[in-house]
Order: sequence, then C-alpha cells, then structure tokens
Amino acid sequence: MLAHELCNHFMTWQCRIRQIAMREDGGRPSQGMRPRVLNSAGEEISVCIIVLLIRENPMESTEFLKFQVKKHNTPEDIYKKSLTYLQSTHYHRAIEFSDEMTALFAKGSQFSESLLANGNCVLEFSQFNQTYKIPCNIRELNSVEPAYQATLWHNRVFNPSLSDEVSILGFQPDWDEAKLSTS
Repeated sequence: MLAHELCNHFMTWQCRIRQIAMREDGGRPSQGMRPRVLNSAGEEISVCIIVLLIRENPMESTEFLKFQVKKHNTPEDIYKKSLTYLQSTHYHRAIEFSDEMTALFAKGSQFSESLLANGNCVLEFSQFNQTYKIPCNIRELNSVEPAYQATLWHNRVFNPSLSDEVSILGFQPDWDEAKLSTS
C-alpha cells in the first residue's frame, strides 16, 4: 500500500471508530483511540495515550465546544450538548482532518517531557483486527495554534475544570514508514 493510501485508510478507520465511540459508548475512548507508545527500538514506553484527530480547519468545532463549556453550569449539560454535536456529522469525512494527531498532558509531565526530548516515537493502534504501527515526529504546540485550542476545548468537554497549565503535543506520522497488519 502506498503512503498516501495508508494515510487515507488510517484516517477513515479512525473516523469510523470515533463515530462508534461517540454514538455507542458516550464518547469514551475506544482501544483504537488509545495507541501504545513505543520507542524507535520497538520497546513499550507507555501502555496507551489518548490522541485526538483535529480538523484541518478546527475553528467552527472549537468555538462550538468552547461555547458549550462556558455556557452551561453543570458538567452534565456540557457533556450532553457537546456529545450530541460530536455524534452528528463531526467524524463523517476523514478528508477534513489533519493527519497530525494531538494529545494533552499536564504541564511539566515527565512523560511528555521525555517524548519531546526524544523527538519521535511509534504509535501502535489496534482495534477490529487491524493494527497500525506509525512512526511519528513529536512537537509541542503553541497555545495560539488552532490545533492546540481544538485539543484544549475538546478535553474540557469531558473535564470542564481542566487547568490552563497543560502541554499539548503533536504527533506527525511518517507514512512512508508506517505499517498496517490485519488478522
């Protein structure tokens, strides 16, 4: 499979499992949304992290989620309104998403600092008899970047009291080195 085909296959698969998680599991991250983290030698450095897919143009969805978090007084109301939005057509078109995935960590987290110092890792996604091993370059996002804001407000839907003191990392896949296996 060519690199761009593998990218399209992965992004379509990710959107599908996220639709299922939103519609059938109340937004709880499924196994395929929580990749194992391996170093370049293939050794596990984390059982899993939760990664998000961010739209190429995330402004509309970010503003919607931000509005819900600021408008409603109870976490239950924030969750209900936001989940309805995420269950609708949010994940319908994989082509609308960037292939750079994001993950949120506590500011100064030893694990995120270690990932940044290393500069790369392999994310291993598995669900529905499919496994993707995707080498990624890692960077820290700046708070003014749209992907940073999208990640922050998405996470606040599920944890409205989330601190501003966070670190958001971007994982940019190397599709030429990525692999898919099925069983």
